[in-house]
Amino acid sequence: MLLAIDAGNTNVVFALVDGGAIKARWRIATDPRRTADEYAVWLHQLLELEGRSKSDVEAVIIATVVPRALHNLEVLSSKYFHVEPMIAGQGNAAWPIALDVDEPHAVGADRVLNAMAVHAKHKGDLIVIDFGTATTFDVVDSSGAYKGGIIAPGINLSLDALVNAAAKLPRIAIEAPKGNLSVIGRTTESQMIIGIYWGYVAMIEGLTDRLKRELGRPATVIATGGLAILFDKHTNVFDAIEPDLTIQGLSLLHAMAIQKAK
Repeated sequence: MLLAIDAGNTNVVFALVDGGAIKARWRIATDPRRTADEYAVWLHQLLELEGRSKSDVEAVIIATVVPRALHNLEVLSSKYFHVEPMIAGQGNAAWPIALDVDEPHAVGADRVLNAMAVHAKHKGDLIVIDFGTATTFDVVDSSGAYKGGIIAPGINLSLDALVNAAAKLPRIAIEAPKGNLSVIGRTTESQMIIGIYWGYVAMIEGLTDRLKRELGRPATVIATGGLAILFDKHTNVFDAIEPDLTIQGLSLLHAMAIQKAK
């Protein structure tokens, strides 16, 4: 069984993958100071809750956009699972798709993995919107090449900046408006929800429209990330939601690397 690890800016996601199917997934807050021993204790308990053990893990693949987190994850793999991990984008796990941008070395691993996974599941030109710490828009052409995209502040970052900069504004939960969908708020909290939620919907729709117009041909829009479902309630911009694209990309990359090594 494969242990796929996606270390993002906010969370590290661990997933058990068997034959391309995700059997279990867990997440923990990203902290570059977290040691391999701490990861191991936490994972051991979660594996037991799933009726599994560390001996079920036969291979490990790691992707990270937090370079300082990589070392301890490599130690976790070698010390506790007794396997040398593959690192996404390196060695046999080098990127198998074209990165047709001016700075290919600067493209985040998660964005390349999303591009790989979405091209394997959908045909034609594609736009991937990933709701993470940042909200990213990625363009993948019909050949599977990564063509570039957009980086915008994530919705939680936007809300935190608003609350931290304005002393009298309360901290609110991000949620879709319920019932009355008026965009004229009558309380401070309702005005904040309208500004954050509908402002984000407008950004998603506006940037997606601009991307499609620049492409000049039809494109399928795929959403991923935890907040995709939240926005899907009030926009028709998404053609599909794929919540596990990055993990699926890691699984696909691992399979291709194994094939390459034979």
